[in-house]
Amino acid sequence: MIPVSILTGFLGAGKTTLVNHILTAKHGKKIAVIENEFGEIGVDDGLVIETKEEIIEMNNGCICCTVRGDLIRIMHKLLKRKDKFDAILIETTGLADPAPVAQTFFMDEKIKQKAVLDAIITVVDAKHILAHLEEKKPEGVENESVEQVAFADKILLNKVDLVNGKMKATVLAKLRSINAFAEIIETSQSKVAPDRILGVGAFDLNRVMEMDPTFLDEDSEHQHDSTVTSVGIHVEGEVNLERLSDWLSDLLEEKGADIFRSKGLVAVRGSRDKHVFQGVHMMMSLGSSYDGFGRPWKEGEKRENKLVFIGRNLDREELNNSFRKCLVIPRGSKRRLPGACSTSDRITRSNSRARK
Repeated sequence: MIPVSILTGFLGAGKTTLVNHILTAKHGKKIAVIENEFGEIGVDDGLVIETKEEIIEMNNGCICCTVRGDLIRIMHKLLKRKDKFDAILIETTGLADPAPVAQTFFMDEKIKQKAVLDAIITVVDAKHILAHLEEKKPEGVENESVEQVAFADKILLNKVDLVNGKMKATVLAKLRSINAFAEIIETSQSKVAPDRILGVGAFDLNRVMEMDPTFLDEDSEHQHDSTVTSVGIHVEGEVNLERLSDWLSDLLEEKGADIFRSKGLVAVRGSRDKHVFQGVHMMMSLGSSYDGFGRPWKEGEKRENKLVFIGRNLDREELNNSFRKCLVIPRGSKRRLPGACSTSDRITRSNSRARK
């Protein structure tokens, strides 16, 4: 039986960072990774390091409902392969309820014969989790972050370096009030020894059934918060790094409270490195393949930009148009977007500054 781990946690908690640590650790195991992203554009494939492991991406829907059938089909294909895996890791979107995903391993006969649910691992952002756990949802709409903590067998309390002792104690007490059984492992940058969370046999069906008697009911339904949406931007070309940095700073300053998660891969003019940004509310980091995030652009590879924003009150048209002003339009090109920065513009500004 192949052990399967479900990796969950609210948006920006550090799930993909944990996947990267697992893939680079010297554990000698062959691991298949199934990734699920909420939105029409996939970015995580560029955030996961290059590896020999099998990585499968599922986009444009939440694994616990709209693309659950895709998960079953992928599992069937993986389990049929002659070159067997030592483990399978399923990374859910930050808006997923882990219960319907876990249910798959008890309701599908083919999967039941060859795979066993090893553990539900929930990554928690110590700095932002309280606001999400205490958020009041409309009647009938579940709080995904509460469900993720409640069903966890292992909880990674991540980003403990960003909070003081008093806040950490408050978070720990809140987590314990929701789930008194899961082991809580404190981490920074999702660093944890893989043997503490993989191959641990921690999932307990009896405990889950006591908590949720409808767990094995295929007809049970759950409702997501429809006010949370995703906006994806996918455009070819290169950006001016200074304009991009200013745009991201202004965007998060003005709308950071409503932007739960932001992430993107961008092509910067004059650089062979892929640049990556990741944000949670108003916190943002910007790095590149030079810093160890992903890989550089390959020779002849099409330069393109892929960005995803998840949150409330997101204006798709405004986000697309404002980002396009960061693009560099090659000199002599007839295509010109309002506010876009051309090569000649940059030369003129540079010369002007030099004269001053």
